Amino acid sequence: MELWFTEKQTPAFGITAKIKQTYVNEKTDFQDLAMVETEEFGNMLLLDGMVMTTEKDEFVYHEMVAHPVLNTHPNPKHVLVVGGGDGGVIREIIKHPEVEKAVLVDIDGKVIEYSKKYLPSIAGKLEDPRVEVHVNDGFMHIHEHKNEYDVIMVDSTEPVGPAAPLFERGFYQGIFEALKDDGMFVAQTDNPWFKADLIQKVNRDVKEIFPIVRVYGANIPTYPSGLWTFTLGSKKYDPLEVNEADIPEMDTKYYTPRLHKAAFVLPKFVEDLTK
Repeated sequence: MELWFTEKQTPAFGITAKIKQTYVNEKTDFQDLAMVETEEFGNMLLLDGMVMTTEKDEFVYHEMVAHPVLNTHPNPKHVLVVGGGDGGVIREIIKHPEVEKAVLVDIDGKVIEYSKKYLPSIAGKLEDPRVEVHVNDGFMHIHEHKNEYDVIMVDSTEPVGPAAPLFERGFYQGIFEALKDDGMFVAQTDNPWFKADLIQKVNRDVKEIFPIVRVYGANIPTYPSGLWTFTLGSKKYDPLEVNEADIPEMDTKYYTPRLHKAAFVLPKFVEDLTK
């Protein structure tokens, strides 16, 4: 008998993957968590029925959260990741030698635990000496650490359940206050096909707080629609003013110095959402 999993990305559309085996299927204190092995994408982490990451395509998302902002800020010594318990963004952050400390704050310790066990290629750097891992509320952490971080990255689920407060204007204001005078942040902001209103709202809110706001995109096949957006807010540095020649070649599979500015060139219907 074949076993298939379908993520209902809208009430009328979904993505389906053939499952080889199920490792974990439990309700944590915060969400439904499943870890499965798929035939097409390898091991897959699911939260509340939504695909969070897979072994096959995870590098796109994690590289595109980390590298555009870290290659824009001239000296990102102290970096915070809110969410991201799978460890993929942390893995990319510590590829930057100038980073002295990377702090991960995820509300659900089970995500961290099972990612270490079933996604070691993603979570394998959580034990790095430059990394601090805290099982805590990222929203509260932001408000308790003023003027502390050079860069903040919000690696959240979609705006449901425990991640809902991470898409509110008050959270972005808290991020602004937790950043140093030249700080920057980036957040995943879903897809323009099914969540256009969300992209518009986040863009509007962030523009009321940060003087420089840029939206960029990437192709991630297991995320709704395959076209994903990220919103970057900066107090001082513009990613479009980075000299490509100054970006170091890194051990990446998606992001490159040439892609840095290209990622900010949006299809017109997406660009219109940012106006």
